[in-house]
Amino acid sequence: MNHNVTRRSFLSFAAAGAAVVSLAACGGNSAAGGSAAKAAYAAPAQDLSAELSYAIWDAAQKPAMQKIVTEFNKQYPNIKVTIDVTPSKGSAYWTKIQTQASSNTLPDVFWMNGPHIKLYAQNNQLMPLDGLVSGKAVDTANYPKALVDLYTVNGAFYGVPKDFDTSALFYNKALFKEAGVSEPTSNWTWDDVKSAGTKLSKFYQGKGVYGYAGDLTGGQTSYYNTMIEAGGTVISTDGKKSGYDSAGSIAGLQFWRDLIESGVSPSMQQLTDTASSDMFTSRKLAMTMDGSWTVGPAQKALGDDLGIVSLPKGPKSNQSVIHGLANVIPANAKNPAAAQAFVAFLGTQDAAKIQAETGTVIPAFNGTQDAWVKSVPSVDLSVFLELAKDASPYPASVNTAAWNELENTLLPQAFAGTKPVADVAKDLASQMNAALAKES
Repeated sequence: MNHNVTRRSFLSFAAAGAAVVSLAACGGNSAAGGSAAKAAYAAPAQDLSAELSYAIWDAAQKPAMQKIVTEFNKQYPNIKVTIDVTPSKGSAYWTKIQTQASSNTLPDVFWMNGPHIKLYAQNNQLMPLDGLVSGKAVDTANYPKALVDLYTVNGAFYGVPKDFDTSALFYNKALFKEAGVSEPTSNWTWDDVKSAGTKLSKFYQGKGVYGYAGDLTGGQTSYYNTMIEAGGTVISTDGKKSGYDSAGSIAGLQFWRDLIESGVSPSMQQLTDTASSDMFTSRKLAMTMDGSWTVGPAQKALGDDLGIVSLPKGPKSNQSVIHGLANVIPANAKNPAAAQAFVAFLGTQDAAKIQAETGTVIPAFNGTQDAWVKSVPSVDLSVFLELAKDASPYPASVNTAAWNELENTLLPQAFAGTKPVADVAKDLASQMNAALAKES
């Protein structure tokens, strides 16, 4: 599972996300940290004494985070940082964060993701971090622009990017070779995928092997990308209007329906029962669109048979949606000086290099991703970095969960063919706009 808790796992706790809207009623008290954040940050004295809690959701990353804390303590030996891991499975992490926000007891520093940033920022639960930027403790030019934009809400910067993920085209070299089909290249288009996928599916007909599929239960590794590649959008830049009814978005959705209808892809029911990533690692898919976080499991399953190239180009581009988590500070920070010092360090090149060494995530700090790229020498992982350069930010609004549920309910009709894609897209746009209007 993506350590950034992206679309697939997010759907499982959509109800918890929707519940967080109640934060508007309680609101965070920003008096303690707000004034500190507005002024240009100045590093506190190195003998500053404080205790900080650091909430994360991935136990696999705790060793790297602890190593970062150790390095931070070389500068600030009297700031004790305790790492608190709450697994992201189900709604555990966000339910806990929501409860803490409602009682004004949020951790001193914690992980934040795209679907939740606007909700917490606009309900005054987070400290703006513009002071870190004006004080030159954080340089936003060091991170992919799309990530900086993702964590900028109403002109204020709230989260220092930690890591990121993009999607690419994964393929099984052995299945291509056996079928006598030429392997994909980074210059492929949608038509190339359809052509090769058709040949592969016909060759393996009756053997349960398909040419191509993506995760149609979650947009980040499938239809979000194709909607953008066709010139569409999921949501407007200001987060106030659905883009599902645009011609490009409809074309991006139709791409998947056509693949299913032609037999290139497994059916919607099959993809609901078994994740496309699991089908791929079980050698039941010759190609799949998937995220950078699945490189490890895919390589473990396929070994040297794994190939990865850039996304196939659609009518307009071969863009990928980019997502990544950030480190944030609550508005009512008990010790804003210590928290800011720690978050500033978390955003440094040194901290990013420590993350890269683990090979589990792509660090957000530009130029530090080499260790991750080299973690699987048999595959050119640099394609994920190239895709990040002009990637589109993960689509989100104040109450992302509300329209995520609409996607989850309506889009299967389009992919299964029980209702025309254009009709479903327009219906989704209408209902999504109604949900967005309630956020105002």
